[in-house]
Amino acid sequence: MALERVQKSLLAIVAVAVIAVLVLQMGLVEPPWTEDEGTVRVVDGDTGAELATVEVEVADTLNERHTGLSNHESLDDGEGMLFVHDDEDERTYVMREMDFDIDIVFVDADGEITAIEHARAPEPDEDGEDLQHSGEAKWVLEVPRGYANETGMEAGDEIEIEYE
Repeated sequence: MALERVQKSLLAIVAVAVIAVLVLQMGLVEPPWTEDEGTVRVVDGDTGAELATVEVEVADTLNERHTGLSNHESLDDGEGMLFVHDDEDERTYVMREMDFDIDIVFVDADGEITAIEHARAPEPDEDGEDLQHSGEAKWVLEVPRGYANETGMEAGDEIEIEYE
């Protein structure tokens, strides 16, 4: 009888551990030890001159990509969020629950900027899901609106990414 209880307890512990690992792997819960910051350098595609350096929060799980910047009140120049996808594809970003305007920089698998969209925040009576911006990308960099123009970023420029 006691042996049976021990076996059931061990089975329950193993089951909880397996579920915890799956939840972490799927990105449904953020582990406290995850490194979520990095640096993105934007360089001129023709000359290689540095145009900007952006300190970024990294969104590399499904949950982080879904939340994005919606839990931020603003961004300063030189700050942003880098969205990391497994592969290059047509990506559509929306302005869900956003409180401020942003530039959305789409970057292909080779690190080349394919498009820059200037996105406004939704009005109080608008659903940000309707404000859609698309581009071909493996990475998407979001920065304060106007920052791309101020720094001279344009399609054809390249980014260099450092993060863990």
